[in-house]
Amino acid sequence: MLAAGLLGVAGVVFAQIEGSDRGIAPIDSTSSYEVGGVAVDVAARDADAARTAGWRIAQRKGWQLLWSRTNGQPVSAAPSLSDSTLDSIVAGIVVEDEQVGPRRYIARLGVLFDRARTGQLLGAHGRGLRSPPMLLIPVMWSGATPTSFETRTEWQRAWARFRPGGSPIDYVRPTGTGSDPLLLNEAQAGRPGRGWWRMILDQFGTADVIVAEVAVERSWPGGPILARFTARHGPDDVVLDRFTLRAANGDGMAALMDEGVRRMDEIYSQALRDGRLRPDPSLVIEEEPAELSDEAFAGETMAEESPLTAVNYTVQVETADANALTVAESSLRAVPGVRGVDTTSLALGGTSVMRVAYEGEISGLRIALQARGWRVDEGPGTLRIRRAAPTPAPPPAPGGTPGQ
Repeated sequence: MLAAGLLGVAGVVFAQIEGSDRGIAPIDSTSSYEVGGVAVDVAARDADAARTAGWRIAQRKGWQLLWSRTNGQPVSAAPSLSDSTLDSIVAGIVVEDEQVGPRRYIARLGVLFDRARTGQLLGAHGRGLRSPPMLLIPVMWSGATPTSFETRTEWQRAWARFRPGGSPIDYVRPTGTGSDPLLLNEAQAGRPGRGWWRMILDQFGTADVIVAEVAVERSWPGGPILARFTARHGPDDVVLDRFTLRAANGDGMAALMDEGVRRMDEIYSQALRDGRLRPDPSLVIEEEPAELSDEAFAGETMAEESPLTAVNYTVQVETADANALTVAESSLRAVPGVRGVDTTSLALGGTSVMRVAYEGEISGLRIALQARGWRVDEGPGTLRIRRAAPTPAPPPAPGGTPGQ
């Protein structure tokens, strides 16, 4: 009966993590630049001619905006390109909104430019400012409840639709599957502890974190929407800027969120240019030099005379919580001869797996860990470590008082 209950609890936890209503894969924009919000209003002999002329005008305007944005100069200074050249570098037209009449075409369009072909014409190839990889956490408040990747939200969908190919910010946008809802939630976004952030950023291959937050207020279901956006940066939750947008009704939610993403990108891009969007140096793992004993100094001297090659060993450690993981990593890095510690598999409440680069035999690593109070089981190329049980206090002497 107990086993059936445990299986039921495990099934609930698995369902919470692997739910089908979670995870949105971002659009791949690595091969294109995008310019959005290009407005056109064209009249022609018929609807098809008006649309064709509108798309031609959008290509010309899009090229001027892209050149201006890339080179930091006014739109009027952009060089003119023939329609045939623009046809060769434009990868597609994105229809954001359009109204088609018998002889008129009114639309708001986005223009996609092929990165390889367009880069040679921009005149700033290789000189553009570019941020280090930034982990993006989109947080949406609705009804006093914050949501990041726990369920699919309009805010997450907007960031997944966003094409950052022309942005100087190197966004790393998680899909929201797997362990993302557990690691990248609103609570973590406001937690300043560096040790846990280092592990998360290392897992996603990023240098820092940015939190794009929006609080949505609805006057009534289907009625006007008020959205307050806040651009945050770093583990200290530094606010870069805020703004507010409104939509007339629920049908404008998607357009509202897309505009919010565009404005957020402008804020982060401006912060990068101003020097405010710099990676936090405390997120870089730097070990302070420790004072060496005579034996440790002799060991270091012998290592200098006879350099060893670091070998990767697998270390399994029981991690009841995040603090246990941080303690284990710190203890492993403090062992002389350890050149690197990477957590390859995280299991809070279970056994996590680390890859340890150690200059020496695995038996030497085992002895060093035992000297630091760990219980160690050795296998072929693998160590399993856990904290040693505390030594019980000796019983009081018969007829006496403890401590006498």
